[in-house]
Amino acid sequence: MKTASRILGSAFFSAGYEIQDAPRYGAERRGAPIFAYVRADKNAINERGIISRPDLIVVADDTLVGMPAAGVVQGIDAHTVLLINSHESAETWRQRLNTRAKVIILAAREDVEDRAELPYIGSRCAAAAAALTGVISRDILIAALTLELGHLDDEVVQQNIAIASNVFDDMDEHAGVVKPSGLPSASDYIRPDWVALPFENAEISALAIHSGVTSVKVRTGLWRTMRPVINYDNCSGCSWICGTYCPDGAINVRDDGYPEIDYEHCKGCLVCVAQCPPHAIESIPEHLAQAREAGEQR
Repeated sequence: MKTASRILGSAFFSAGYEIQDAPRYGAERRGAPIFAYVRADKNAINERGIISRPDLIVVADDTLVGMPAAGVVQGIDAHTVLLINSHESAETWRQRLNTRAKVIILAAREDVEDRAELPYIGSRCAAAAAALTGVISRDILIAALTLELGHLDDEVVQQNIAIASNVFDDMDEHAGVVKPSGLPSASDYIRPDWVALPFENAEISALAIHSGVTSVKVRTGLWRTMRPVINYDNCSGCSWICGTYCPDGAINVRDDGYPEIDYEHCKGCLVCVAQCPPHAIESIPEHLAQAREAGEQR
């Protein structure tokens, strides 16, 4: 989808538009949902951030539609065009979503059973979106594909161009269906339904795992694979540094002023290891630390 947004953005730019295109990632792990957005306008674009009222939504993987965390249909209304890569019909999706938006199907390839395998999906989505806007020609689309995929083998680029051209032709009956809505008027502004959080002093708001209404009973130390260990021979006692940088407040200060790590809540992020000025904190594998403790107990 990142590649698709770049292809569509380049095509819009070649068609004489000012553009923005950018991806947005969720959890940084393989298989996590990702989306990208493209803004295009004949005038300078001063708006930034996520598009809250999209004119066109392109869904590459229809299994994400029913996943609230993916936010696929966020901001959809009667003006929105919803293009879904799916084996299901447009009417089926319209009923499932109970929406007045115009739903168009980008027919999913029949030979793809595993939804994790979506060959050429970036080029297919970009081509379909370009056709639906009605302002991008086939030649401009091919030029954008060639530009954005130019680092690949020529054979791969030609395959993408052939597939994108077919999709562009298939969407011909819907050409120009996407209409720009523009930005909402300031007079029509509706204040977001946010929860107002009052400013509190540090005694209430500062991170302290052992304070009230915290998760002291959640032993996050069980997540740890590497354990930070303090070498007190090298420790200079500047506990305000490691204690401040610890994201979970798992470093306490002893009565003698030296830091002490709460291993029941230390997740092993090792930020303290990186921030310790005298390099008095080292990291060792958790299983070795536990074996060492077991030996000492015996």
